Amino acid sequence: MDLLPRSPGEFGSARYWDRFFRQRGKRPFEWYGAFPELCPVLHKYVRPRDKVLVVGCGNSELSEQMYDMGMCEDIMNIDISDAVIHQMQEQSRSKRPKMSYLVMDMLQMDFPDAQFQVVLDKGTLDAILTDEEEATLAKVDKMFAEISRVLQVGGRYLCVSLAQAHVLKKAVEYFSQEGWVVRVHQVANSGDKQQFVLPIFIYVMTKFRKILGSAPQILEICQEEQEKPMRVESTEQLVAAVKDRQHYALLCSQLSKMPCGEQVSLDLCDRESGRPRYTLHVVDSPSVKPSRDNHFAIFIIPQGRETEWLFGMEEGRKQLATSAGFRRLVTVALHREQHYEGMAGIQAELSAKVMELAPPGLPARQQVPFLSAGGDIGVRAVRHCDTSPLSGEYVVEDVKGDGTCYFRRLIFLHNRNVVQSEARLLPSMPPQGQKKRRKDKKKPSPAEPPAAIDKSYLCCEHHKAMVAGLCLLGGPNPLPGDEAMLVVGLGGGSLPLFIHDYFSQAHVAVVEIDPSMLEVATRWFGFSQGDRMQVHVSDGLDYVAKLAAEAPAHYDAIMFDVDSKDLMVGMSCPPPAFVEKPFLQKVKTILKPEGVFMLNLVCRDARLKESVLATLREVFPLLYARRIEGEVNEILFCQPSPEGRWDTTELGTRAQALEGALRQPGRPWDSSYMLADVLQAIRIL
Repeated sequence: MDLLPRSPGEFGSARYWDRFFRQRGKRPFEWYGAFPELCPVLHKYVRPRDKVLVVGCGNSELSEQMYDMGMCEDIMNIDISDAVIHQMQEQSRSKRPKMSYLVMDMLQMDFPDAQFQVVLDKGTLDAILTDEEEATLAKVDKMFAEISRVLQVGGRYLCVSLAQAHVLKKAVEYFSQEGWVVRVHQVANSGDKQQFVLPIFIYVMTKFRKILGSAPQILEICQEEQEKPMRVESTEQLVAAVKDRQHYALLCSQLSKMPCGEQVSLDLCDRESGRPRYTLHVVDSPSVKPSRDNHFAIFIIPQGRETEWLFGMEEGRKQLATSAGFRRLVTVALHREQHYEGMAGIQAELSAKVMELAPPGLPARQQVPFLSAGGDIGVRAVRHCDTSPLSGEYVVEDVKGDGTCYFRRLIFLHNRNVVQSEARLLPSMPPQGQKKRRKDKKKPSPAEPPAAIDKSYLCCEHHKAMVAGLCLLGGPNPLPGDEAMLVVGLGGGSLPLFIHDYFSQAHVAVVEIDPSMLEVATRWFGFSQGDRMQVHVSDGLDYVAKLAAEAPAHYDAIMFDVDSKDLMVGMSCPPPAFVEKPFLQKVKTILKPEGVFMLNLVCRDARLKESVLATLREVFPLLYARRIEGEVNEILFCQPSPEGRWDTTELGTRAQALEGALRQPGRPWDSSYMLADVLQAIRIL
């Protein structure tokens, strides 16, 4: 049976609708939503004594259900189709004596002015406003003008709609310019998400007397049962807010059809600021055998630990979901700009929203557990935030790690999921913010000295690999001497500090392009300069080029740990210019013949990575690589002469000898840091 029009224009034709309702018979046709879904919103705006006009009523049961439930009785229903009005009159005449049906065109209504307190439209505006042609818009203007005419001041035009952008924009612009208050409600959908994914909205336009001059627009949006409306500044913001809710509803529906192993992520934003408050990843584990209690769980990632491999990487989240033993796990990351009232507060805030992400077939009244590492939400205290002209916005924060240790981190906010630098704090000075500060206490002064840094501990695995790589330095004895070392990229200064303290005769030069980072390292990470440690604020490219011309064969070891600011390149470390052949030849020039050049390579583009390796091989005859487990990082060890080649066993022996020399009495050494173990996975390229 063909019930659809041949063209959108037929939606305005009485002839089409007569044929439609004759073919459909007495079966009610509901454009959008059943009465139980619409009732909570309608109940707020329809009073028992109101005179209600339903435009384009069709054979919907909405009016009958409003009447039967006692919401109101004085209801006038109009429609352009004579067939459906006759059908509805016969159906309600004896049961609902105070309800009326009339054949009438809502573009030319016969009612006197200010006749009704409520005009209700369920899908009629959507049926008329099928495009933005001039004739269509003129018809909609007539419709709105007639609705405005028959409504009393203080009356409400309630429009049930799918809120297509052009439909919502037209309604909001028209009535807000008339001085009306516009509020948009999202309707709770209790239907089958697999069959119907688009949410339903009700526009509530309240009529006010038009004020001469420019009156402020009042535009608001309410989400489902949310009591307090959210004010927005413009029509564009209102349309964008509705679009976000439509995308979320579509996502929830698509989760039921998500391919095995695929992960979906989304941000839930703070309603006041609009900034992300929670980042959710939905992870399915089809390999987990189904049981009564393992369908669905929520995992709250402790603050500050979202960058760890287990929580921050796709493979890590898969492992977490499998080990947790749930077929669907939603991981929740907390944002540093937001305040949270503990696990119970987060659970209360998220419970309703995350249930929309539940897998199909979740048993009714199934208790969904909220999990976390250690059972709490962690500790994060932002110690300093600023903006650098070169590095952009950044923060220095103290976080609680796995166990009792605290760490200080430098984060560039343009890449907030990557820890730029990290140092362990000495246990004698726990970070500010560990306990909730009373409101009557003053915040710590920005000039307050930082907590003590544990300079003996290297947090970053790639830094450990670089230190271990110093056993490649030429000669039969790898024991430290008066080596000259160059580190390009300061960050928090952990790597040059460790080398300075443990290679007690070495001279370390550090090149850092951003003077703000020198200030951060000095103030917050315990970095200091001296006779054997000098920082040059310069572009690493310029510094190396100048040195190549003036002082060749100058350094025993050169280390590059430089991030790229260009996020469009598939290589986040180093910037592409640092691995171009002419520049690498200059690096080789300032390196001693028995020296070693180390490069922290972070490259997700396989072709680009292979190109970088090929260029390095052209310049350096001997190339080793050490992949950092669980990370994209790979440390490349490059030597200018092929004569210094060592096999894995020899490297292990040299690493043990170097470690023995570094582990001196009275000098702290982390027992988990074994140089030979670090180099076990090294390979020759």
